[in-house]
Amino acid sequence: MAVSDGPERGPKTMTTTITDLADLRRRLTGWLTTVTGGRADIGEIHRPAENGLSSVSLLLDASWLADGRPVRRGLVVRIPPDSSAYPVFPSYDLRRQYDVISAVARHTDVPVPPLYWFEESPDVLGSPFIVMERVDGRIPTDNPPYVFGGWLLEAAPDDQRALQDGVVRALAGIHRTPRPAALEAEAGADPLRTMVDAQRDYYRWSHQEDGLRIPVVEDTFDWLEAHWPDEAGEPVLCWGDARPGNVIFDGFRPVAVLDWEMCGVGPREVDLAWLVFLHRFFQDIAEIFGTPGIPGLFRVSDVVGTYEAASGETVRNFDFYLVYAALRHAIVMSRIKRRMIHFGEDPVPPTPDEYVMFHPLLRSMIEGRAEWMSE
Repeated sequence: MAVSDGPERGPKTMTTTITDLADLRRRLTGWLTTVTGGRADIGEIHRPAENGLSSVSLLLDASWLADGRPVRRGLVVRIPPDSSAYPVFPSYDLRRQYDVISAVARHTDVPVPPLYWFEESPDVLGSPFIVMERVDGRIPTDNPPYVFGGWLLEAAPDDQRALQDGVVRALAGIHRTPRPAALEAEAGADPLRTMVDAQRDYYRWSHQEDGLRIPVVEDTFDWLEAHWPDEAGEPVLCWGDARPGNVIFDGFRPVAVLDWEMCGVGPREVDLAWLVFLHRFFQDIAEIFGTPGIPGLFRVSDVVGTYEAASGETVRNFDFYLVYAALRHAIVMSRIKRRMIHFGEDPVPPTPDEYVMFHPLLRSMIEGRAEWMSE
């Protein structure tokens, strides 16, 4: 997740690992020649400026022979982040992502990038990597957030709604995917409890260097325990990072669902609430800076209504899952804040809660003052 200080200050610049792209090209060309069994060529490699902190994506054009015929494709090579560069997450499992994308492609009509290869050996690039087809289209920006400018903000309300409904229907499709056995075994008998316990582990890991605990995060854990659902519902395959910034659009129609690092098995409401909350997070920043944002996008009632119509399922206990989404994001943001402090990009906040940039929003949610949660 990218970070912005708002429209006046512009996007944050965050340290990422510098890679020798010429050396990468040489290595990838040799690897592609081997896996295709013939002559292969790779053009100049580009690393997008908007690369995130959870992984690295490299864009390139490649050509090779398949059954004696020339093939030319635009490709994306996805590699894990450098573990020495103050990682945001404790681990990164590319095989998991590859298998889940393959399952979604095989069992649903949800658009995902066509996969070409998964290279498990670290011998080529120093880590495993995925090669997939590059999908043309446009993506709402995270940094600065799309609520401050760009094609989605400028779109007509009907087009904004079409984009919203397309993402929600894609979620319904993902949730119909047969649950991968490995992910189901990992989720155990109580997937919701497994998810929340994993967030506790992540929170402990996130502050292992400085030992600084964040009151609003710990109060939110307490709120979840006090409001635990009596029934979590049938577990489904969860995308994990459902938001428009992880979707490529042709016009306002989704043509590729991206970024499966946070996938798992759990209640369907986990994905829906993440989708709603992440927009609310951006909308809250817009309102703080006195700009209108897109207040009508991803409203609770609209998202739930569209999802129930598309899936035939009933959404339950949504307030709980909204708070859980906010908790997940709070831990991620606190880790990103620590990372930026580590690289000298931000000062140490005056209070622990300020490691979470949206701590007032989170506090309002657990204190019952967030009216948008029932809109």
